[in-house]
Amino acid sequence: MIRTTIIPEKTVVNVSFSVPENYIGKEMEVIAFTKKEGLEKTETHNKKVTFSALSIDTKGFKFNRDEANER
Repeated sequence: MIRTTIIPEKTVVNVSFSVPENYIGKEMEVIAFTKKEGLEKTETHNKKVTFSALSIDTKGFKFNRDEANER
């Protein structure tokens, strides 16, 4: 892995680096991004979560443990 840090002073920058012997003949990818890119805190929206999507009327229901445990 090759990693270097630069601070550009103009819009056109020429970058060169030494490639290790084991990289020769292999496909390489060079990317550029700012140090804090992707780490900037985005505005989060506090959502109110409720579990009221399902409502069942259980007023007339009587639980029968023996019936529930039957196989």
